[in-house]
Amino acid sequence: MKIHDLITDTETLRTLCERLSKSEFVCVDTEFMRENTYYPELCLVQIGNEEEAAAIDPLASGIDLTPLLDLLCENDEVLKVFHAGGQDVEIVYNLTGKTPQPIFDTQIAMMAVSQSEQIGYANMVETWLGKTIDKGARFTDWSRRPLTDRQIEYAIGDVTDLATIFPRLLEKLVQTGRGAWLNAEMEKLADPANYKNDANLAWRRIRSSGRNPAVLGRLKALAAWRENEARHKNIPRGRIVRDETLADIASHPPKKQADLAKVRGLSQAWRDNDIGKRMMKVLASAEPLPKEEMPVKAKRGAPLGKEGALVADLLKLLLKIRAREIDIAARLLTRADEMEALAAGVRNLPILEGWRYEVFGKDALELVEGRLAFAVKNGKLTMTHVDDMAEELGQAAE
Repeated sequence: MKIHDLITDTETLRTLCERLSKSEFVCVDTEFMRENTYYPELCLVQIGNEEEAAAIDPLASGIDLTPLLDLLCENDEVLKVFHAGGQDVEIVYNLTGKTPQPIFDTQIAMMAVSQSEQIGYANMVETWLGKTIDKGARFTDWSRRPLTDRQIEYAIGDVTDLATIFPRLLEKLVQTGRGAWLNAEMEKLADPANYKNDANLAWRRIRSSGRNPAVLGRLKALAAWRENEARHKNIPRGRIVRDETLADIASHPPKKQADLAKVRGLSQAWRDNDIGKRMMKVLASAEPLPKEEMPVKAKRGAPLGKEGALVADLLKLLLKIRAREIDIAARLLTRADEMEALAAGVRNLPILEGWRYEVFGKDALELVEGRLAFAVKNGKLTMTHVDDMAEELGQAAE
């Protein structure tokens, strides 16, 4: 594989992207810093296929990333391969308002061919290639220039290894017939709605006890205000006010600005500074949260009770058995809250649709309805249908 020098000019980037645009797939990774800014600061982009790979310096003077962004977001003939690519996709979305299309995430794919819930990149490389990654450069300051040879080598290695692993992983998916299982998961990853940072929805990320409309209305107003302050100043939202402080102010709003100095998490300066004035103005104009925006309680049907809780535990055991039998990550099939909902009588669940129903949901439903049981055969815990068990017992009695 050809490894290019660090790309720092638009023309070299354009010619690289023209060649890569003829590929069936490209592997993509990014290095970024987000400790001191509202949006993550893109510091390096690595891209490559089975023949060549390069690192691109987005901080280089005069470089235009348009050829790269067009390849990622406008060329739907080339598959974009990431590993745990949520943050990488977020960065592309912040730059373009679009997400890479089509997309494939090897971390998600690994859940369909192994029982690993969230396999890290280094573990995947060791599993597929038998090599150990030097993690020494992982936590360096990627914004500092010049980049060292060690940093660049480490960064490009992420896409060269991924370009070797991806075809093998894809082949295994084809052999197992599980490729179609991942379509919906990849669509979720590429959905632009996941990366749209709506200030009016920011309050939903803050943990707050209770369902008082007045309190939640203040929390919504404060969270939106903080989001806009952080964007304007380009600093992390926590540098404005921390979540717990915001929730405390929403629950116990100060009567006057001077009282802000008494709030845990705020400095004495808030008693008379401009940002304190803006916060008090937001509090004064906040309205109770409308009924249609109130958080929806989890729908679990009837209360589980002791019997329902037992059924939920049996479902979790069933999930472990099935995941082991077909060598798949249990989290790709379902989650604990969905199994509790099934045990409580809810039926409009993803587990009872599509491939999940065929692989697990059908048996889970039969267990809830008393048509499936557990048995020990040859020292292993297995599932068996009640009718089959009765027939076997009858034959043994004869």
